[in-house]
Amino acid sequence: MRIQIYTMTHKKFSVPPDPMYVPLQVGSAVHEPLGYLRDDSGENISAQNCYYAELTGMYWVWKNVFDADYVGVCHYRRYLLNELGFVYTKKELEQLLQHYDILTSMKLKLNFSYEYGFTVNHTKEDLDAADTVIHELYPDFYPLYRKRIQENHTYFGNLMICSKKLYDEYCSFLFPIFANMHKLLQLDSYDDYHKRLYGFLSEFLLMVWTEYRGLKVRECKVGMIGAKNETGEVVEQMLSLFAERKVEEAKTYFLSCYQKRPDILMEASDIDGHLHLCLEAVSVFEYESLHGMEKIPITEGKETLFGYLEQLNEAVLALIGNTYGDAEKERLKDGKYSEYAIAVSVKLYAGKEQKAVCALIDTLCQRKIPLL
Repeated sequence: MRIQIYTMTHKKFSVPPDPMYVPLQVGSAVHEPLGYLRDDSGENISAQNCYYAELTGMYWVWKNVFDADYVGVCHYRRYLLNELGFVYTKKELEQLLQHYDILTSMKLKLNFSYEYGFTVNHTKEDLDAADTVIHELYPDFYPLYRKRIQENHTYFGNLMICSKKLYDEYCSFLFPIFANMHKLLQLDSYDDYHKRLYGFLSEFLLMVWTEYRGLKVRECKVGMIGAKNETGEVVEQMLSLFAERKVEEAKTYFLSCYQKRPDILMEASDIDGHLHLCLEAVSVFEYESLHGMEKIPITEGKETLFGYLEQLNEAVLALIGNTYGDAEKERLKDGKYSEYAIAVSVKLYAGKEQKAVCALIDTLCQRKIPLL
């Protein structure tokens, strides 16, 4: 069984020693060579990397690799991992691929529907174009696509390992969607981040396509290797500023980073939710300070602060989902949480039900929670 896993990269990195992992420079037609295999030979779309991101590498594998039984896609800093948290070996994959059609990432559970989250981070016109094209090209696939897009799960990273035959089938399905969307959109008017539209949308389409095809899927852990996660860097800097009580500076720092890299807040980047918790901490601190109190442990370190907010959010989510018990009620009665901390959590998670959830907390816990 010949397995080749192509590690998509746009920069030098520490290549895994296993020769099964092959570095592939994406967008190499428009960037200086790194000394790796390039995606601008043979039939390719390398010059369109600004729209496709790692998908130019995926396209190259589809059109130019003919000597592998199984192929995979990973990133220079994201890899599918085994149960022990290590990068897969060839022997492990040979065993797994006897039982599964495809290996990919764990599903991400989003706070909102994929449709809502995508339109917030991109535009409704982008998703309308995808909707139009998918309905036209794949009418049998379209109903499942419409159903899942209104739910709150997705794969991320375009990480996958499967037979070359199945990989080719997926690419034959995927790339015509984007070629036809391109005729409907003016992507050259977008900034560099939003131009990479197809790379983002394809993560969700992989999830729906595997279900549509009835594939047996092995969902794997994803590990970060090599260069440090940009989101993690922002979290650590904000925590450092919190420790010095420089909360306003932390907020300003986040906004400057977010302007350059809107993707740092996406679930695929903020996998553990720590950046979202930092922003929640800022909001709570601001409201408490405005009303002459400070209960949130903003200066007491990562574990204390995140644990404090996670327990609060769990209780609020239990009320929203009507799965609460005495423990959740007591947590919200506990004086360690201010009305403003609870109000911020309710606003984050209750959406249109904010008023109803505040009324429920009033009934259950005898606490008046303001509407923010």
